[in-house]
This record gives sequence, structure tokens and C-alpha cells, in this order.
Amino acid sequence: MPASNDTRELPPLSLYVHIPWCVRKCPYCDFNSHASTDDLPEREYVDALLDDLNHEQISLHDRVLQSIFIGGGTPSLFSAEAIDHLLSGLRTRLQLEADVEITLEANPGTVERGRFAEYRAAGINRLSIGIQSFQDELLDRIGRIHNGRDVIRAAEQAHDAGFGNFNLDLMYGLPGQTPAQSQADLRNAIDLEPAHLSWYQLTLEPNTAFHHQPPTLPDEGLMARIQTEGQELLAGSDFMQYEVSAYARAHSQCRHNLNYWQFGDYLGLGAGAHGKLSTSLPDQVWRNRKHRHPQRYLQAMTRKGDCADNPYLSSRVELETADLSAEFMLNALRLKQGVDLMLFERHTGLDPASLSVPLERALQAGLIEQDGHLRASERGWRYLDDLVALFLPA
Repeated sequence: MPASNDTRELPPLSLYVHIPWCVRKCPYCDFNSHASTDDLPEREYVDALLDDLNHEQISLHDRVLQSIFIGGGTPSLFSAEAIDHLLSGLRTRLQLEADVEITLEANPGTVERGRFAEYRAAGINRLSIGIQSFQDELLDRIGRIHNGRDVIRAAEQAHDAGFGNFNLDLMYGLPGQTPAQSQADLRNAIDLEPAHLSWYQLTLEPNTAFHHQPPTLPDEGLMARIQTEGQELLAGSDFMQYEVSAYARAHSQCRHNLNYWQFGDYLGLGAGAHGKLSTSLPDQVWRNRKHRHPQRYLQAMTRKGDCADNPYLSSRVELETADLSAEFMLNALRLKQGVDLMLFERHTGLDPASLSVPLERALQAGLIEQDGHLRASERGWRYLDDLVALFLPA
């Protein structure tokens, strides 16, 4: 496909905003998060986010934004006034779809009564509440600052504030967790009537406290039982699995995350935020990363010309053709229903025929199904890492 600056040919565009502070760093967390002080630099940080966006606008060519996700860290540490200041600034600088999805991550231990209603008044229309478990002993083992009562109270406040669309973020395979405890967590979550559940296995990521001092986790047999029983419970409660760890009721899939998995574009603002931006396909697709430490990011307001004339950038790398193909498949194969192969062409600018060799290998191994849509087979779903590896550059 020839290079083009016609934005109608570029992938959909989303925005990720990173707020890096939290009350306490969890021992399993490998995100860019930093323990907060009592005096968060809310105004200064939001001003930096908007200044960062001013530098990015030249690359956007008036493209329309379909979703905004404010993540962290713990964004609910910021006041409703700060979130309103941020969203107001975004609206004056960007074109937003009329039904733009705007998600805010929240920690049940940091939400004051009435705060969700204030966030909604500011323009937030979707919440993602990180609960991990309802059971106090399990929450204590993974270093969370909230308890089971806080979880129930947060969900009730979300309903009271008018959030018909909110996600509960839940983990399984916690230290010492039994299948019965995992089932109880899921039942409690379902009873709170969220529109969406993120349910995923605890993993010991490098550069975390748990990686250096690993806790005792359920063995493989127990983990498999927890997963099987949990998926059966979710399916029986009308939560459709549409991605490896994402389950939604009808019409409640997360549009922002779907854009990631379908290899759409996204702009990243904030300390340590990543972005992927196409300026023409397949000629110019860029991976951008912002300065990781909050103080360095804030100091960028006083610096000029640091990296590609954006002082907030720490790196900017152009993706090679082989990387485009591999990254598309790495994301798309996470989707339970797969993707239309024509989406590969639309979002990478590459001919689907370029996938023919690894596709044939995957078909012969019984790891993939192809009927206009490209999806992992049941076997491929069990061995997803092996399937994805077939599409990686040699």
C-alpha cells in the first residue's frame, strides 16, 4: 500500500494518560508507579500533560479520538477538579467522537464518598476499579491497602453515581488461594453487577518485590482448576470472554483495550507512557515513550528540543515491517473471536499474503482457524505463546 497522509486510511486513535502515583507500591506491580506524598502536584502535572499534548498535536492531523483511558498508578488519588481540568484541556485540543469512552482507574481504598459522582460530572463515563479480591487475608498477602468492605462500598458508589458501565479488576492464583476462594471472589464480583470483569492470573514479573522474594502460589493443577471453574461460572452469568483476561456483558466490551488488541493507534501522555502512532502506512509507524520518573517528566516543561522537539519524549523508534506484522498478530490473537484478515491490511498497510508462511505452519499444527476471520483454535488458545511465536521475526 502506498504511503499516504490521508487520515481516513489510518487506524482508529485512542489516548492513554498515565498518573504515576499510588499510596503504596504493591509487591506484584511492574507498572511505572511511585509512592505518593501528602501533597500531590496535581495542577502542575495536569499542566505538563497538556503541554505534552501541545507538542504531540502536530502528528495528529486533526484525527478523531475514540477513547481515553486514565491509568496508573492510582488516578483516583487526583481530585475531581484536577480530572475536570485535564478533560477540559483535552476537549479544547482534540476532536472527540460524540460517544467517546472515557475510563478512569480507581482504587477502592482511595475513593471518598461522593467522589465518583464528581468524576462523572467532569466527564468520566466508565470506571475500572482494581479490587483483586474480596478476602482480607488475600488482600493483605498481596499488599493491597483496601479490604473487602471497601470493594463493596466502591461498587455501590459507582452505581449510585450513575455508572452503568464499570469494570472490576480481579486476580486469581493469589498466594495460598484455593479454588473455593477464587469462586467466592467471582460470585461476589458478579453480585455487584459490573458490566465488565477483568480476571487474570497473578504473575511474578521481573523487577518486582514478589519476583525477588516469591510467595507460594497455587500449583499448576490447582491453577488449571481455578481457571476452568471460573470461566464456567462467568459464562453461566452472561459474561462473554472476548480476550485472554476480559469478560463482558452484552455491548460492554472495553473500546479502548479493543483498539490496542486490534492494533489501533494510541497517544501516550504522562510519566513513562507509551504510544504507537501511524503517520502513513506501512512507511511510518512510531513507538514513543515518555520520561519515566515523574520529576523528570515535570521538568520537561522548562526544557526544549530534547527528543524530536518534544522534551517529554525519552525515545522515538520507527517500527520495521517485520515488527508491524508480529505486533499485529501478538495483539489480535489474544481476541477470542479473532480478527478479519482485512483488518491486518488496514492497520498495518501490509498485504495479508505476507502472513502466508507462518499461517500455513499454524494451520498444520492445528493452532489456528481461518474462515474469513483469523482466530486461535481451542488448541491454539491453550498454547497461545507457541502460536504467537510462529509470527515473530526469525
